[in-house]
Amino acid sequence: MLVLFTGKGRKIMCLSSLDHCSIRTVKLGETRDFYVNILGMIDGDRPDFPFPGAWLYVDEVAVVHIIGVDPEDSSGLASHLGGEIGADALTGSGALDHIAFRAKDPELVMSRLKENGYECRERDIPSMNLFQVFVEDPNGITIELNYWGEEQVAA
Repeated sequence: MLVLFTGKGRKIMCLSSLDHCSIRTVKLGETRDFYVNILGMIDGDRPDFPFPGAWLYVDEVAVVHIIGVDPEDSSGLASHLGGEIGADALTGSGALDHIAFRAKDPELVMSRLKENGYECRERDIPSMNLFQVFVEDPNGITIELNYWGEEQVAA
């Protein structure tokens, strides 16, 4: 848990973890398939919102919320989440640089990436006992996969 204090010792913020991230996309199926079929998340329960989407889970926590944008009718999205975003504005990470996950089984993920035509970058940081893989999802958002210690070796 992160606790910040003012100069006088008063608590000003308390955070325990990142809850989830949301991705707005016109590529709902392709985005869902990337996170489920490549990264191994589970497509699970999601409230009945007035717009398409998916909630993707890791260990029973919905960590990625995919928000489907219909370029022909975004009224449900606008009324529920606010604002309209044109399809041309939904590429890349914008101000968000990347999303990072602790990961397991790098050999499995690397084979899935290769089989599905995804290019990735690898980085080894021996001083931290860390192996990293960087890949872009179907929306151009950079995903960082962190393999610590024994999970770090990829073939």
